[in-house]
Amino acid sequence: MSDTVLQQVDGAVATITINRPAARNALTAETKVALLAALRDCSSDERVRAVILTGAGQAFCSGQDLREHAELLASGSALETVRQHYNPIIETVAGMPKPVVAALPGVAAGAGAGLAFACDFRVASERASLLLAFARVGLGADSGASWTLQRLVGVAKAAEMLMLAEPIDAATALKLGLLTSVVPDADLPEAAAALAARLAAGPTLAYAAIKEGLLYSTSHSLRESLEKEADLQARLASTEDHQAATLAFVNKQAPVYQGR
Repeated sequence: MSDTVLQQVDGAVATITINRPAARNALTAETKVALLAALRDCSSDERVRAVILTGAGQAFCSGQDLREHAELLASGSALETVRQHYNPIIETVAGMPKPVVAALPGVAAGAGAGLAFACDFRVASERASLLLAFARVGLGADSGASWTLQRLVGVAKAAEMLMLAEPIDAATALKLGLLTSVVPDADLPEAAAALAARLAAGPTLAYAAIKEGLLYSTSHSLRESLEKEADLQARLASTEDHQAATLAFVNKQAPVYQGR
């Protein structure tokens, strides 16, 4: 694996770190390939029940590496990266059958913001900011931002953020519902780890079903979504976690989830 992406597993929690701090974790082709590989590995690893996605240094991810992008423009292949890299990365995060926590130590811009929005939770430091920077370089949204952003803040606000392309500080982003929580800068690693540990100890299969149901319902009717819910509940009813949790509730005990 490329050293531009680091991967560590501690118990049931995996941490994936974009590791280009000198470039504010801007994404090169090498980094995107390594990031997708790490995400897919965590998605399929049965030991992993929650994932933290973060950036090294004082940035989460500043989006596409524009130096590399300029070189690709000259060769005529710059925008191939959307289908080749960004789309599968976002689909893997959104479709991962386990919770993903984005830990933002600083700016998340462009594709970096889209990556954060695709995660299930976003914990940010007080110095963090969000910037939908696509219009600043004459581009529309990618990395799923046109889909995720309007679901987080509504169509009108999403259009405003994408067209005006102005930075949004952490406190404002929290009020808009773009962030799960904001913590002091020094507390970010501990806060993200605590949330991930809580999720990893929870009903992992139920979380996976919740993600699947939400994703499905965005493009299906109420009737279809009700049927999807019935299918998911039938699947979960036979799991050890559901049966053990039901028994624990009846006996007034705290449930212990095994993720199976």
